[in-house]
This record gives sequence, C-alpha cells and structure tokens, in this order.
Amino acid sequence: MKVDLATLLRPHLLKLKPYTSARDEYSGSEGVFLDANENPFGSITVADHNRYPDPYQSALKVEIAKIKGCEPAQIFLGNGSDEAIDLLFRAFCNPGKDNVILLPPTYGMYGVSASINQVEIRNVALTPDFQLQPEKILATADAQSKILFICSPNNPSGNKVKREDIYFLLDHFPGIVVVDEAYIDFSSEPSLIQVLEQYPNLLVMQTFSKAWGLASLRLGMAFASPELIGILNQIKPPYNISGLTQDTVLAGLKNKAKVKELIEKILEERTYLRQELEKLPYILHIHPSDANFLLIQVPDANRFYEGLIQEKVIVRNRSTVLHCEGCLRITVGTREETNALLQALEKVNRA
Repeated sequence: MKVDLATLLRPHLLKLKPYTSARDEYSGSEGVFLDANENPFGSITVADHNRYPDPYQSALKVEIAKIKGCEPAQIFLGNGSDEAIDLLFRAFCNPGKDNVILLPPTYGMYGVSASINQVEIRNVALTPDFQLQPEKILATADAQSKILFICSPNNPSGNKVKREDIYFLLDHFPGIVVVDEAYIDFSSEPSLIQVLEQYPNLLVMQTFSKAWGLASLRLGMAFASPELIGILNQIKPPYNISGLTQDTVLAGLKNKAKVKELIEKILEERTYLRQELEKLPYILHIHPSDANFLLIQVPDANRFYEGLIQEKVIVRNRSTVLHCEGCLRITVGTREETNALLQALEKVNRA
C-alpha cells in the first residue's frame, strides 16, 4: 500500500528541529577539536574513549549495507532493536488516540513500548499453528492504526510466517508494517530487505545479538526507506551507539566466515537437539523452528521448569502464553549444554 509518512507522523514532529551535535556541525576526522567539551587528555582506560562517536555510524552502515544488499541511507542502528521499536511509537503514535496491531504470542517489547507510550493495543491472535490471520487483522485496523508488528521467525514459537500473508498485509494495511527478523539468519527464507524498494510502508528489524554473537553490545538494525530512516534519525538521542560498539562491530564484520561458521554450528546443534528430544516419550510435541530455539510441550511445564532449575539448567517457561500451554522454550546450546539438558530432563521425569 502506498503510505504517506507525513500523514502518519505525529503532527508536531513535522516542525521538530532535532538536536545538533558538534559532530553534526563538523564531521571531519582531522583538526584541533575544541568544540564538544571533551576531555583532551585521554581516558581512565588503557584505550582512549574521550571523543564522541559518529552520531550516524556512517562507516559501520557502509559495511552493513554491503552485507545486506541495501543502501546505507536505508539503515538505522539502535541500542538493540528495542530502541527502534520505541522510536516508532514516539514518531507515529499519538498517546491516547492511536493504536497498534499485535499478534500474540509474540515478542513482549512491542506491548511494553505501547503501554509506556500510552498507545492502544489491538490484539489479533495467531492461529494455533502460529500463522497470521490477514483478514482479521485488516478488520481490526482502522484509520488510527499506525503500526502492525509481525515477528518472523516468531518468538516464542520459532516458526516462519507465510510470506504471502506478509505481502498481502503490506499491500492493504493502512500504516507501517514492521517485520522483526531477529532470527532470520537461522531460516531458509531470504530477508524482506530485498523488497524495501517495493514497499515504502515496510520496516525490517534485525539484530547482531543472535547469529553474530554480540548480544552484550546491544546493536539492533532497522531497514526501511530513506524517508522513514530519516525520521528515526531525527528523533533518536544524538550518540545512541557508543564508539566502542561501533569499532568492535566494524572489526567483526570483516570476519564474515566466522558468522557463517557460527550459524552452521547452531543449525547442526538444533538438529541434534530435536533428534534427541524426539527419543523421549514424555515430550508431547516439538514445534517447527526456523530460529535458534525449540518450543516443546511437556506433561507438566511448571514441574519440568522448576526441576530443571534444581539441576542448574535454565530454560523459559512459556506455558502461560497463548497457544503455548505446557510449553518450554529451549535455546540451542553447545553439544555439552544439550547433553546436560537431556540428562536433567530424564532426572526430572523420573522424580
């Protein structure tokens, strides 16, 4: 659907003059820098971190664009994907007036951000096999529906959403369609980044926390039209990504063979975990997964969860979540960690 971002944007932001940092006014790398009230004598750490970082992470975006097959102007980098989620609410949702569409069971921060920003949540449940209900979604939406959040592969179920349903909603939903691809690296399906040019109402989120193994650095990615990315850049804090994070990830991106190796290991261990769980007669169901975790159903989720904790094996109890009754979510670990889980499950089952 052709969407006019200016009409979706909160009206007062059309006149917003964003904060101008010292690095906005002068972006050169050479000179005597006396403009930002930095400490000229260095840092208390071995390496110096006394200078403010690039507020737009330009060098990092150039390298990410090469990997993702897009333009640097189509990339927003945030303090985890949660920053992009929150900024979308701030940019497009008028508190007490607008609404967003969520599709439970799904990632919890969409709802938390909606509540923080005083935005109505309209839930349209996934089907019992965790697929979208496109017609119900459109029937639930109205002129005040600003954002639709789709998580694919989905968390906590792990499955990928039917691509034709996403395209249908991109063609018909009246607001912005956010597709959260945090787990896309573990899926056989390509990213929707490749269709950004066709859908100006599409924003794709990805992360460095999963396949890239950089969860501690808190670096999330959002991909959209330059116009939409420009709006997020206007309202974000000036230095939202530290220089240490930028430099660390920039160096890491040179080692693309390593991330391929990490993904292959996780997929191999996911297969092993599934095969071993299938041998256990008390595992009632193992849901399909295109993520780095499995959702499994057991006879008494609370008993198994507490029993595993006693064995110092920590999983997530999802049994109170819609369509996840009796279910535990298990992250794919190393072979040693998986074997420890399997031994603990057997012990809890016998107890």
